[in-house]
Amino acid sequence: MTSAPIVVHRPSPSGGRRVSVHLRGRDEILGTAYSDHDLVVFLEGAGIVDPEAVLDQPQWVEWRDRPAHDFGAA
Repeated sequence: MTSAPIVVHRPSPSGGRRVSVHLRGRDEILGTAYSDHDLVVFLEGAGIVDPEAVLDQPQWVEWRDRPAHDFGAA
């Protein structure tokens, strides 16, 4: 398991990235983000205070297989 509680997974072939969060001892899929705005909305819903501030903090968010903020098709 990653040390970051939020994982933005690799892009799908059609675009967008699945987002999961580790809360209360388990992983929970929040949805598929197609932009930073989508990601922020998911994180707000998960109770993350000021989610925009954590997007570029590796101790909070792990961006897998593509650079951060890249939501294009694989």
